[in-house]
Amino acid sequence: MSTHSPDIKLLFEPRTVAVIGASHDPNKIGHKVVQNIVANGYTGKVYPVNPKGGEILGLPVAPTIRDIPEEIDAALIVVPAKAVFETVQQCAAHRVKFVLIISSGFSEVGNLEEERKIVSYARAHGMRVLGPNIFGLYSITPSLNATFGPRDIPKGNVAIVTQSGALGVAMIGKAAAERMGLSAIISVGNKADIDEADLLEYLVPHPATRVILMYIEGVKNGERLVRALKRASKEKPIVVIKAGRSKRGAIAAASHTGSLAGAAEVFDAIMRQCGVLCAESIQEAFNWSKFLATSVLPTGEETLIITNGGGIGVIATDACEKYSVTLYDDLQILERIFAPVTPEFGSTKNPIDLTGQATADHYDRALEAARHSESIHSVLALSCETALFDATSFAPMIERNFRAFQQAKKPVVFSALGGEKVEQLTQRLRHQGVPIFADVTEAVSCLGALYQHYRYRCKPEPPIESISFDMRSLMRIFEGARQQGRPFLLAQEAQQLLRLAGIPAPKSAIARTLDEAVRYAQEIGYPVVLKVVSRDILHKSDVGGVALDLDNAQEVSDAYGAILHNCRTHRPEALIDGIEVSQQVPPGVQIIIGARRDPSFGPILMVGLGGIYVEVMKDVSFRALPISRQDALDMLKELKSYPVLLGVRGEEKRDIETIVDVMVRVGALLQVCKNIADIEINPLIIYEHGQGGIAVDARVLLVQGGQEP
Repeated sequence: MSTHSPDIKLLFEPRTVAVIGASHDPNKIGHKVVQNIVANGYTGKVYPVNPKGGEILGLPVAPTIRDIPEEIDAALIVVPAKAVFETVQQCAAHRVKFVLIISSGFSEVGNLEEERKIVSYARAHGMRVLGPNIFGLYSITPSLNATFGPRDIPKGNVAIVTQSGALGVAMIGKAAAERMGLSAIISVGNKADIDEADLLEYLVPHPATRVILMYIEGVKNGERLVRALKRASKEKPIVVIKAGRSKRGAIAAASHTGSLAGAAEVFDAIMRQCGVLCAESIQEAFNWSKFLATSVLPTGEETLIITNGGGIGVIATDACEKYSVTLYDDLQILERIFAPVTPEFGSTKNPIDLTGQATADHYDRALEAARHSESIHSVLALSCETALFDATSFAPMIERNFRAFQQAKKPVVFSALGGEKVEQLTQRLRHQGVPIFADVTEAVSCLGALYQHYRYRCKPEPPIESISFDMRSLMRIFEGARQQGRPFLLAQEAQQLLRLAGIPAPKSAIARTLDEAVRYAQEIGYPVVLKVVSRDILHKSDVGGVALDLDNAQEVSDAYGAILHNCRTHRPEALIDGIEVSQQVPPGVQIIIGARRDPSFGPILMVGLGGIYVEVMKDVSFRALPISRQDALDMLKELKSYPVLLGVRGEEKRDIETIVDVMVRVGALLQVCKNIADIEINPLIIYEHGQGGIAVDARVLLVQGGQEP
């Protein structure tokens, strides 16, 4: 028995490959895989395995893997599902390092138990599993095409990781049609063992891979994936296409945090947090990947548009705002640089308008001026077909300038709009590797993706502070709930939890008699609030169990009696533990802060505009935990309602530091208390800058089974 894990490099660069289930029939997958390996010029040794023996494509066939005279780095399994486990056992006995299970018929059809058995056995014997339910793997370094997809895979610098086999095979074809070369394509199928995080270990340092494109349907070990993506995005652009974005795919919990945490919203927010580029379509993903694989990184944010048409310049300007591309706007410098190369009736503002009379020579001079300017860091060169547009001179001009910009380490993207000649020119240049698009928005989108990656690389990693808690006191709170079999904390327990976490909460006390209620009200200070305390009454206001704005002893006395009467009338069976007397909190801006254990990504944090309309407004932001104070501030800035916190219509700025502090503390609390499933503060009332805030109400749901904090 062994728990040693083989080097992931041997999956991509195996010295020996066995195809178990290799077929003599050219129409079978088992034959196609061997054929692709042989035809692609694989540099290692190939061993077809089939009980019938004989020869396939000139290679001697071993009856079993035991008959192969040397150790196997990678074994492709192409046998019926019922025979896979026995095959895996044979591979383990032969000390195979990686098994790639092409066979289907496992968790994708509900056969999860068999899949787990296979992985458990493989891991126990020091073997890793790719799949099952995959189309194989292509790797450029050993020239290995171990797939049943197309034979000719274009070589290049983009690695594709796909959860869908059929889509992956189609992507190989699309890559060829787009003239986008691949350094690897890996089908992960059911991800029973090896997942995206494992594959990144090889692909990130792999010299031939410049961009990693992933198609993801679901995430299993999200916490590990987040750590891997954060590191990977600092090195190379990661482009992701996410399927299963509909609300049907979201898992809701018994809180706002759960019901607002739709699959797409959480996924997108966490991918942004990791520096990942989320494409909205396959075409966009391919556009970005191809561009990012060839483009140099900018040295700054300032972008210039050069155009021969005002309209297309305006469309590009709008797209720049949408894709967060910063346009250079120093009018004096623009005038000085571009006046000599711009017609009198043109414009030296950004966009630089060379007018409809612009020739290839005008573009040449303008692009040369932009290339030599230290103030300009990237260029969008746009052209509309006009009467003076000459495709024979424009094509070499565009290609020449692209090469010059590459040499100058300055990104450039082109767009050409027009008739059949322009379309042909665009296609021809694209096939030569020039980033040129018929649609100007696609061109800007590519530049936007480049800048998103550039900003993530340049962004320093903010420190995550360690927050210590009195764990013994926290355990006592949870112990009470556990002994009573409650899957939640009572209101006063939740308030106590907040105080232990250093989160400001209203002054309060539990009164068990009328005299105690009056005395506590005087000690706390008027006005006060009274609330029934009962594990049998979750929605207190529904049964008349809450009284607000109580200003004196008489009002407290009247409210105390009214609450008991209302609760006994509406819920006579309810056990009433007492009446909570709380400080009446002054009004302010209401914020919601929630943290929960997401099924895919583990501990996540949410912040948004709070109160009763939170689910209607859905103005919320998400992150995977842990987060830094800077991360928390970035979350707030994503909210549409953030300007409210800065002060509107003469109001003072709100105490943003308090919100950030509570966010960090709630996140830390969820992480250290493993038995909290969901914690939500709604509302956190925030006052003017320097005046702090108060967490008025908190709900805490516990993990079933009561893990220790």
